[in-house]
Order: sequence, then structure tokens, then C-alpha cells
Amino acid sequence: MKRILTILSLLFSLYTVTLNAKDSSSERQEILVVNENLEENFLISEKIDVLQNQIDSLSTIVSTKIYKPKRFSIGGYGEAVFTRNFYSDKYLRYTDAETYKNDKSHGRFDLPHVVIWMGYDFGKGWSLGTEIEFEHGGVEAAMEIEEEEAGEYETEVERGGEVALEQFWLNKEFLKGILNVKAGHIIVPVGSVNMYHLPTQFFTNYRPLGEYTIMPSTWHETGIAIWGKTKHWRYEVCFIPGLDSDRFGRQGWIHDGAGSPYEFKIANNYAGAFRIDNFSVPGLRLSLSGYVGNSFRNTLSATDSEKYKGVRGTVSIGAFDFYYYGHNTILRGNFDYGHLSDSEAITKYNMTMRKDSPSPKQAVASDAIAAGMEAGYNFFGLSKNPKIKKQQLWLFARYEYYDSMFKTQGSVQDYKWTARQHIAAGINYYPIPDIVIKADFHIGILDKIYNNEPAISLGVAYSGLFKL
Repeated sequence: MKRILTILSLLFSLYTVTLNAKDSSSERQEILVVNENLEENFLISEKIDVLQNQIDSLSTIVSTKIYKPKRFSIGGYGEAVFTRNFYSDKYLRYTDAETYKNDKSHGRFDLPHVVIWMGYDFGKGWSLGTEIEFEHGGVEAAMEIEEEEAGEYETEVERGGEVALEQFWLNKEFLKGILNVKAGHIIVPVGSVNMYHLPTQFFTNYRPLGEYTIMPSTWHETGIAIWGKTKHWRYEVCFIPGLDSDRFGRQGWIHDGAGSPYEFKIANNYAGAFRIDNFSVPGLRLSLSGYVGNSFRNTLSATDSEKYKGVRGTVSIGAFDFYYYGHNTILRGNFDYGHLSDSEAITKYNMTMRKDSPSPKQAVASDAIAAGMEAGYNFFGLSKNPKIKKQQLWLFARYEYYDSMFKTQGSVQDYKWTARQHIAAGINYYPIPDIVIKADFHIGILDKIYNNEPAISLGVAYSGLFKL
């Protein structure tokens, strides 16, 4: 307001001076004839120039700081990883472990996730958020003429991967953020990885394997969420479509059940999810989350057979995770347990599905589990050199246990290779806060009848908002 009053005052002064200048202009013609008062006219002209420059400067300040607020935001994250696996990559390595025990190592270059965020603040509590993700480099396809096949046109996939719209929502804020209503395509906030999956939020090159294996990750659904936060608490409750039991399997339990092979998400069944975070202790976050919803018949052409009457396939998940940062130390941990009702009936149904169906047609467990913990220490935090202290050098170790077939029902076969311990150790170097270089050694330790799976990974990642 003070700036606006200043501008109005200056404009009035300019107007007065301009009138004086015009009056003086008439006098100037007479003066030019008689060659008098030249110095007075020069001073008036100079004063007008000074006032005009001041007004131009103030106009620039007003236009940039008052009338052009920054409402649009853009950012993202990305990962590039090289891995050398010192075990067989044959798909039969679990069926006949002895045959593939001494297979040569194999290497891979990968772009696990490259993501672009965009957001817009409409004002009056309304905001928009979007996220587009390219997994493993996205998908590339090309059409060509096959000269060796009678000149036929043929489409070939040149790069495997996925492109997905992971978030697209509108949010309305009430009560200064204590209450929010979000609707659209949203993240399901169950577990640690789904909520905190940026590459600067975990030490290993790849996301922690336990939660990533047994649950959808990143888990995103179209639905509605009510959430909010206070000084020490954050809460969220979601109403979303149920999972599709046709797509459950032995290696990932319900991991693939959130996806849809169709142009829409089937919602014959509905589900609910929640999350509560507490920040009462400085540097410490404690979180509890969960999910419940039916999954059977949540597909096209659902069966009406009396044989499956009463089968619901209820998925129930409970999860606890925590995070601590202080004294140059980071600690993270999680425990997740899930149960699927009617898993034997679902297994039998999936096994009888058509060969061209999207179902993997595999055994499905009744229970799955994932537990993990990691610790890291920033040695650059000990330095007294301010240039070094602005950087970070973390040494870390991580331990996980997970099993996508922790318990099975009735005649469902238990595949022992799905249970494993996973140990990782390595370094993270941050030259600046938004960029990290990672190196780690990790090993999957399986039952003694199988071969362990050691590997090394080297990667680079970024995460942050871009200043425009």
C-alpha cells in the first residue's frame, strides 16, 4: 500500500511538473526571441527526466512483486543405474538351481524412474498437481517395412518400459491446511516407499525391495482423499477402487493388482486406505498406515459361477514405518503385513483363466510380509571446513526380510525362493542437496537349496524443484 501511495504521489508531481513545463514552453518561445532564462528551462527538463526514471523503476517493482505471484511450479526426479549381477539370469534358476549355479555374471544399464512434476496454485485454496513417470526409459516403438517378409509393414518395440500418469488431482484447502479435500489420480499412502519414494529419500540405488515386491509401487489410484496437518500430526483417508485379484501372483503377491490393462479402472469393488504421521519429537517421524478392500470379481466379465459364490478376496494391509534424522545420522525402518482372504479359491480361479488373459495364472499366498531397516552416517558433517560441510558423504547399511508367500492356504503351493533376506551397504555422495551419486553392494540370501544373488550397483540421481 505504501508503494502504491508513493507511485500516486510521484505521478501527481510529474503531472504538476509537466504543466509547468508546458507553461514554460510558451515562455520559451518568447525567451528564445529575446534569449533570456535559458538556465531555468534546462533545470525543468532535467527534473522531468529524473522523475520519469523514478516512476519507471517503481513500476517495475510493482509489476514483478505485487501483480505477478509465482503460482506455477515444476520439478521432478530421475535415476540412472548400472548394475552387475553375479548370478544367473535364466528364468529356470529357481526350478533347477544346481544347473545354473556357476553361470556367468551379467550387467544392466537402467533408468528406473524419470519423473516430471507440475503444479499450479489457482488461489483461494485451490491447487493442481500432476506427475508423469517414465519407468525404465519409457516405451519406444517404430514401424518399418520388412524386406525379407514380402515387404510387409511391421511394428517393433524398440525399448521396453512404461509411461504412466501417476498423479493428477485438484485440492481444496480449508482451515489453513487442517482440512483438505483432494480428488483425482492420487498416491495411496500405504507403507514407507509409496509415501517417500524420491531417490534422495533412500540410500540404495533401487527402492527398498520388500515393500516394492509385495505392494504396488508407486501405488496410485483414481479416487478422493481427505487429509490435513497440524504442528505435530498429519492424517489422510482415501476412498479408491479395489484391486484386481486376476493379476495377483506368487512373486509379487498383490503388486500388479492396482494396474489395469484396459482404458479405464474397473471399480466393481471399493477400498479404503489411511495414514497417520506424528512429528512430536524433533527429527523423528512415526507413521501408521493401512488398507482394506475386496478384490475378487473386480474385472471385466466377472464370473457368476455358483462355485465362487461368497468369494470376496479381501485384502488387508497394516504398515508401520519411521524416520529419524539428527547428529549426522539417518535411521529408517518399516514393517508391513498383508492378508488375502479366499486365496485358495482365487488361485484355482486364476489357473483356469484363458491363455490370452492378463492374469499371470499363478498361485497366490494368503499372507505376505516385509520388514527392513537402514542406517547411515554423514562423515562430512564432522568437518569444520564450510565448503566440505555443505556437501554430504553417507556410509550406510540396510537389512530386509520379505516373503510374498509367507503363508499359503489349503492346497496352494508354497514357493520357498520367494522368501529372502537382503543386505546392502555402500555410500551416497551429495555434491549439492538435490544431486546424489550412489554406489552399493547388495546380496539376496535365499534358502540353502537356491543360489544367493550378489550384485553391485552404481548410479546417479536428482530430485528437486526447478527455479524458473
